[in-house]
Amino acid sequence: MTSSTSAGARPRVLGRRLLPAEPLLRRLVLMSLVNAVGDGLFVTVNVLFFTRSLGLTPGSVALGLTVAGVCGVFAGVPMGRLADRVGSRRLLLVLGPLEAAAVLGYAFVRSFAAFVLLACAATVLSRGAAAVRSGLIARALPAEGQVRSRALLRSVANAGLVVGSGGAAIALQADSYAGYVTMLVLDAASFLGVTALLAGLPADSTPAPGGEARAGVAGGRRTALGDRRYLLVTALHAVLELQLAVLTVGLPLWIVLGTEAPAATVAAVNVVNCLLVVLFQVRASRGVTDVPSAARACARGALLLAAGCLGYAAAQYGPAWAAATALLAGALVHSLGELLTSAGGWTLSLDLADARAHGEYQGVFLSGQAAAHVIGPLVVTLTAVDHGAVGWMVLAGLFALAGPALPPVVRGAAVTRGAVGASAPGRP
Repeated sequence: MTSSTSAGARPRVLGRRLLPAEPLLRRLVLMSLVNAVGDGLFVTVNVLFFTRSLGLTPGSVALGLTVAGVCGVFAGVPMGRLADRVGSRRLLLVLGPLEAAAVLGYAFVRSFAAFVLLACAATVLSRGAAAVRSGLIARALPAEGQVRSRALLRSVANAGLVVGSGGAAIALQADSYAGYVTMLVLDAASFLGVTALLAGLPADSTPAPGGEARAGVAGGRRTALGDRRYLLVTALHAVLELQLAVLTVGLPLWIVLGTEAPAATVAAVNVVNCLLVVLFQVRASRGVTDVPSAARACARGALLLAAGCLGYAAAQYGPAWAAATALLAGALVHSLGELLTSAGGWTLSLDLADARAHGEYQGVFLSGQAAAHVIGPLVVTLTAVDHGAVGWMVLAGLFALAGPALPPVVRGAAVTRGAVGASAPGRP
């Protein structure tokens, strides 16, 4: 599968049209926007709701969310396999209402045990749905321009998160049970809205058990967990996903505890990152057209992530203005690296997969990302936060090793995929 974009299929965005002209992509964009607004509402208030309204301690909330995150790591593969069997759209029509019910369930939590159980259920549903959606996109969108379309979806999602976070500021200001529960209700409504939009998509064709694709197993169909190259690529890209913990955990703590920069720099860094993703993710996907170019994009992005970490390390030295300058410069370089590693990762996850098992393969790749998101805060804390500039250099080294390792790992993969893909059933 290639990801080059033809002129006729190119999504037209800000400045030409608010939404892409192609009906299927337009509906996917609306789904992404609605889902992201709901996520922004919930993520912004959830910790304060759990602690101030439900009466849980910060430590118990952190423990519960960690346990839930671990459970979520193992959700992608079985959900992906189920999607390959029954159809991604059909499965998502069930998962959406279940996610809505799980979010509303937080309003009725009265004990730590109930909180952990519900958090685990909600996270498994969320991680599983993410894998199924990725498989749906892989099957529904034409190969040409798919990476560019995913870049558009990510840009829209980040814009939706900003909108949702801004709306949640009202509940934060009120700091009341009623205000927080209103955010939960709106988030649940977003899941139902996405489900309604999903119902308008054409059903994906999934062969019944024993049918053509199932028979293809004997003819060479691969399984994601048995595909060593895919697992290695997943692991290397998961290392690059530690960049999220750098932004969300490492930098805020580092700015406040390890530098002379004003605390407002935390907000400035977040604004820089969000704006760059919204404005330039689509542009960053240009040139990522196949497996080799995707691996090179990840390698370049990883080196930029490493350079960003060195910028953060430099903020330890000097007065407030110098520290703030170094942090913002580091965030700029870091964000550019994030754009490249994201675009490269989409192509690697799709083009290295067996087209007859997209759900399972996407489940494996997203489980690698989920694992990085679970252990990321611990890794970043034990390195950069605890050891300052030396720790930032260790993180820079991890990025600088993992990214450039991808091109040699995938060398020759394009030929292999072409051979396998030639015998795969056509995408609807």
